[in-house]
This record gives sequence, C-alpha cells and structure tokens, in this order.
Amino acid sequence: MTWNEMQPLLRDGCLDTLFMVWWSAVWTVVGGLPLGILLYLTDRGGLLQNVVVNKVIGVVVNIARSVPFIILIVWLIPFSRMVIGTSIGPSAAVVALTIGAIPFFARLVETSLREVDGGLIEAVQAMGGGTWTIIFKVLLPQALASLVAGLTTTVIALIGYSAMAGAVGGGGLGAVAINYGYQRQEHELMNITIVLLVIIVTVVQIAGDLTVRRLARRTGRQSAPVGLWRLRRTPKAADATAVPAQRAADEPQRAADEPKAAVDAP
Repeated sequence: MTWNEMQPLLRDGCLDTLFMVWWSAVWTVVGGLPLGILLYLTDRGGLLQNVVVNKVIGVVVNIARSVPFIILIVWLIPFSRMVIGTSIGPSAAVVALTIGAIPFFARLVETSLREVDGGLIEAVQAMGGGTWTIIFKVLLPQALASLVAGLTTTVIALIGYSAMAGAVGGGGLGAVAINYGYQRQEHELMNITIVLLVIIVTVVQIAGDLTVRRLARRTGRQSAPVGLWRLRRTPKAADATAVPAQRAADEPQRAADEPKAAVDAP
C-alpha cells in the first residue's frame, strides 16, 4: 500500500478516534462525577451516610469494572442499536465507551475526595454550611488537581478502549490496524498506527500533568476556600464594631464615678 493510499485511512482513523474519545470523556464526566460524589457522601462517616445505598452502588460499580471491555462492547450491541439506531461506527462505540468508563472514573473521584482535609469540612459545618456548600466550596475545589489527574488516566484508558472498539466495527485507528495492518499484513501501516496512538496518549498525558501541577500550586497557595476566609473575617469585623460600642456604653458610668473619686480624695 502506497503512502497516498494510507493517508485517507490514517486521517479518518485519527478523526474517528478523537471523536470517540472526546464524547465518551464528556459523558463519562457527566455520569461519573456525580456517582463518585454519591459514593463518597453515602460512605460510613459521610455527610449523607447510607450504608445500603453505598453498598448497592458499590456492587454495581465493581461488577461493571470487572467485565473486560471487549466483552462489554459486544454485550451492549443491542443497547447501542436501541439508543443510537446502529451498532457500528464511532457513534455506537461512544455508548459502550461511556458505560465502560463511568464506573472507572467514579472510583477515581471517590478516591480524590477522600484526600480532602476533613478539618476544612468540619470548619464549614461549624459555620452553618450545608451539604451543597461543602461539595462546591470545599470538596471539588480542594480535590480539583486530583480529579484532573484521574480524568487524564480515564482519557488514556478510553484511547485504549477505542482501539478495541475497532475490532467490532467501531472505527478509528483500531479498525485501521486490525482491518489493514493485521488482516492484510500491511506492517508499515500497523507501525504508523501504533506511533499515532502513542503520540495521542503522550499529548494527553503531558497536558494533564501540566494542568495538575498548575492546579496543585494554586491549591497550595490557598489553604482554605475563599468562602471560608470570608466567613472567618465576619466575627473579627463584628468584634471591631463591638469595642467602640462597649466604650460608649461605659462612658456614662465612668463620668459618674469621677466626682465620687474627687470627693473621696484627701
């Protein structure tokens, strides 16, 4: 196969792979982030402790994570056909990729939230903060760097999953490698496909690492949430206004005591 014949295959394969990875990553965050937060909140000692709910969700997540993706995507063919209207192509593969990645990312979210300092949560609770305030003002901001690291790992896993999706008509670079590189013994095309996948993974990893470092430095400079600092300043402001008020209240009593002290003086 000549280079001119390879170019359209590689271009379409790259575009299909990026399409599958992008949309499956988006839907994975939409489904996995709330699921991971729920796992954290309903655990023992959590803000919404519910052992039954936590165990049920945990079992479902563990079962979904235990099924190899190549088996999962074949098992989900009828479901993909019902949702998308077809069982082949990148759009159908997105359904299986998302369902396979949501449990994986949910566990990473749960682990990231466990790393948040419990003292911050207790401080916000003591100041009257509710569950939603703790989630959006403490948990997510403080765990953001770890969440991005988990998302980077998930996206790289999705790239590998998308290659496996090519074996069952999902398209992408995996389909190019299997249909042409393996079945037609086009070794040069197979090697180029591997190089392209390595480049995509490397770019995703570098971008994720840079983002994590930047967020980690920002979180390190800000030891407590902005809202928490604002709440901490409020009592100080109240004390500052209370001191002049107390002095004004004591002035009449001090003025009354001064003549008595003058009479008693020898």
